[in-house]
Amino acid sequence: MRFGLFGTGHWAAETHAAALDAHPRTDLVGVWGRNPDRAAALARRYGVPAFDDVDALIEACDAVAVALPPDVQAEIAARAATAGRHLLLDKPLALTVADADRVVDAAARSGVASVVFFTGRYQPEVAGFIAATAAAGGWHTANVVRFASIFQPDSPYGQSPWRRQHGALWDIGPHVLAILLPILGRVTRVVATDGPGDLVHLLLTHDGGATSTVSLALDAPPEAVAGEFVFYGDNGIERVPAAGGGPATAFGVAIDQLLAEIDAGTRDHRCDVRFGREVVTVLAAAETARTQTNAVTLTS
Repeated sequence: MRFGLFGTGHWAAETHAAALDAHPRTDLVGVWGRNPDRAAALARRYGVPAFDDVDALIEACDAVAVALPPDVQAEIAARAATAGRHLLLDKPLALTVADADRVVDAAARSGVASVVFFTGRYQPEVAGFIAATAAAGGWHTANVVRFASIFQPDSPYGQSPWRRQHGALWDIGPHVLAILLPILGRVTRVVATDGPGDLVHLLLTHDGGATSTVSLALDAPPEAVAGEFVFYGDNGIERVPAAGGGPATAFGVAIDQLLAEIDAGTRDHRCDVRFGREVVTVLAAAETARTQTNAVTLTS
């Protein structure tokens, strides 16, 4: 399967390109990036041509892998799907529901296979936990804390403009929702409020009445980096396990699953662009909820 890679950053180079280069059933046939010099450097690293035109690389491949800011990804994904190219995309699918709809509609019209890469969903420890916990049922609530500190001098993501602009809600939020939704069900109501920096707190109501609380930050103090993901219910308390293996290994699993969809002619992957759209819908609702004043202010 001939893959074109769109993106030249750390994630594109160390996760997407590394996994595509190592996979026995894929050929990386070219790289496109918004910075031609970086595209040329990454292409040389993997011994493939750099393309200066999006549509030319789409024409040269059978499937696209995209590691770009979500708004840029959505445009390229819609063009690739319209051209009949299969989609291996990153999270979040887009930054607006309208852009997510464009990708979903293009994929549906062309009948292409699609997979959105929520890292944990392709790591066996996490994927196994999700399957077992969802099957057990009876969960009343979940509590999630994800505090990262990526804007440090040694972070490969510290200079990411879209992460600085849109923060933890859009960067970490998709990973959290990819685990919450299959276990607690679709989100039907969102309440959100901000804290210092990009800290955001969500209170989610799910189908059937379960609730979850989510606290996210990308710019937490280094001493406050933390992670907790706990479900509470009829079966007691369950914690999402730590994942083994790096993101490139997980991306290799995503490649396997996309190829399986293509081989079988099925279009029902549990993390396809339709699920990606569902995640974007929740994030967009949370973005709106952050601006609403529906709290009670107490005065002395």
